[in-house]
Amino acid sequence: MTVLEGKKAPSFSLRNEKGELVSLEDFANEKYVVLYFYPKDSTPGCTTQACDFRDNYEEFSNLNAVILGISPDNEASHQKFIGKHGLPFSLLIDDEHEVAEKYGVWKLKKMFGREFMGIERSTFLINPQGEVVKEWRKVRVKGHIDEALATLKQIVNG
Repeated sequence: MTVLEGKKAPSFSLRNEKGELVSLEDFANEKYVVLYFYPKDSTPGCTTQACDFRDNYEEFSNLNAVILGISPDNEASHQKFIGKHGLPFSLLIDDEHEVAEKYGVWKLKKMFGREFMGIERSTFLINPQGEVVKEWRKVRVKGHIDEALATLKQIVNG
């Protein structure tokens, strides 16, 4: 497992649900980035997680943070997911799992006795200087957003 805390965050440029290119560099020297990787749009855990981020979106924004979700799903799937749940942040398309691999979250997973490659639910907090200040791996959805928000508050407010 690649530990990224304290290191420069791996750079990326991915298309969002509108087909626009979004890069980590877009937020350089300006914003904190809450980058969260999730397995699949419209699945129970991923929906709960996205809605938890949505419900706390204003607090993250007030702390000068932008939220970006990344999964292998396509533009149409992201648009439907955002529309259905009123998500106020972009979802990025990592269909080649290139960025997931850079962040060390593309893993062998097991479900119902079968093995497959997929995204291990993970969140990275990146400061305006582009460094990973906190990483959460193998995230359990319940309580995670509260923890991420508390960590950001602590960093921003000293």
